[in-house]
Amino acid sequence: MKNKLLLLPLLISLSYYAQEYPAFKSLRYDEDYSFLKKDSTKDNWYKTMKFLPLNESKSTYLSFGGDIRFQYFYANNENWGDGPQDSDGYILSRYLFHADFHAGKYFRAFVQAQSSLADGRIDPSPVDQNSLDLHQAFADFTIINEGGKKLIVRAGRQELSYGSQRLAAVREGPNNRQSFDGVKVMTGKENMTADLFYTHYVVARDGIFDDQSNQDRQFWGSYLVFNKVPFIKNIDVYYLGYKRANANFDDATGKEIRHSLGTRIWGKSGDWRYDGEAVYQFGDVADKNISAWTASINAGYRFNSVKFHPEIGFKTEVISGDKTQGDSKLQTFNPLFPRGAYFGLASVIGPSNLIDFHPSLSFEITKNIDWVLDYDMFWRYSSNDGIYAPNTSLIYPGNTTTDKKIGNQFETEIIWEPNQFLYFRLEGTWFQAKNYIKASGMGKNIFFTGLTMQLHF
Repeated sequence: MKNKLLLLPLLISLSYYAQEYPAFKSLRYDEDYSFLKKDSTKDNWYKTMKFLPLNESKSTYLSFGGDIRFQYFYANNENWGDGPQDSDGYILSRYLFHADFHAGKYFRAFVQAQSSLADGRIDPSPVDQNSLDLHQAFADFTIINEGGKKLIVRAGRQELSYGSQRLAAVREGPNNRQSFDGVKVMTGKENMTADLFYTHYVVARDGIFDDQSNQDRQFWGSYLVFNKVPFIKNIDVYYLGYKRANANFDDATGKEIRHSLGTRIWGKSGDWRYDGEAVYQFGDVADKNISAWTASINAGYRFNSVKFHPEIGFKTEVISGDKTQGDSKLQTFNPLFPRGAYFGLASVIGPSNLIDFHPSLSFEITKNIDWVLDYDMFWRYSSNDGIYAPNTSLIYPGNTTTDKKIGNQFETEIIWEPNQFLYFRLEGTWFQAKNYIKASGMGKNIFFTGLTMQLHF
C-alpha cells in the first residue's frame, strides 16, 4: 500500500501535462518525442524525461517512460471447478520501464525491463509471474527513412505485434507480456509497409534476469500491409512460420513445423467498422500432415447521432479442429502467439477447434467512460477434438462426449480513462457450462470479476 501511495504525487503532476503530449502506444518503441526538439516552452521534469538532449544540436537524445498496472481478480469455480480453488482472489502487478536512445537519423537503441508479480495466486504460471527481467533490448539501424520510403534493420530482443493480434501479439491482457530474440527488416513506400523477421521465443522464468531464447520455439515470417486500397480500404497479406520441438495436441505429439498463410481486410466506412480475416495452415506434427484453417468477421455500427453513441458489434469465427482420431492428418488450428485474453480476461478458452458467435453492445456514457456488454456462445468445431487454452495446451480431450456445445459467456465492463495517463476498468464475467464441459470435468459455472488500474508515463 505504501508503494502505491507514493504514486499519488506522480499522478497529480502528470495530470498537468495531459493535453500537451500525444497518446501512448501499445508498442512503446513506436512513440516519437523528437518534436520536443523544437519546443520552445519552458522545460519541466516531464519534458526532460521524454526528451533529454545529449549534444548541442539535440540530434542525440534519450527518452524514458513506463507503465504500472495493478489488478485484483476473483474467480468462483475457476477452470469449471477442476483443480485448486482460491476463495480470496489475487493481485497482479506489472511494472514496465524503458529507455530510448537516438543518435542522429541512423541509429537507435531501446531497452525495457519488466517485473510481473502475482500475489495470492495459487501456483502462478509464467504468464502471471516473472519477477524481473530484460523484456526488450534491441538496436535499429536506419538505412533509408525519407520521402515516404524506409528501410530499417532491427536486431535484438523485441515485441512483435501484427494485424488483429490473432497470431502475433504483445499479450497485453495477461500479466506478463511476451517478446522474441531475433532480427527484423522493416521497409515501406507510400501506402505499403512490409516486415520480414526471424526470431526465437523468449521463455519467461520466475527469477531475476534469467529469461532465455528458446531454440525449441522458432518464429519467422513476412507481413505486408497495403493502405488506401480502393473500396476495401486496407488489406494485410502474410506468411508466418513456426517450429516447436515438442507439440502436444489431442491426436498428435512431437516436433511441429507449421506454416500459416493469411489475409485480412479491415477499415471504416462512415459509421461502420469491419475486420475480416482468413488463415490456412499446413506442415506436420511428427508423422501427421497439418491442414488447418480459420475465418472470422468482426464488424460494428456506431449510432453517432444517438445519445451515448451506442455501437452494435458482431463477431463470429470458425476455427478448425481435428476431424478423425488416429489418422495421418491433423486439422487442429494453432494460434501461435495470440493476445492471451482472447475471449475476455477470464481466458477460459483459446482459439482452437471452436465456433464462436459473439454479439456486443457498447455505450459512450461520457467522453471518458465506456460501458461494454457482450455475449459469447461457444461450440466445438469437431466433436473428435478437445478444447485448448490460448497457448494450445489441452484443457479437455475430445472423447468425453460427442456433444459440441461448450457454453455461453456473458461479460460486462466499465472503462474510465480520465486522461491519457490513467486507465481504470471494472469487469465481470459469467460462464455457463454446457454439455461438453459437464461431461469432461466438474462442469461448474464460472464467475469472474476484476478491477484494473493502470498508469502510463
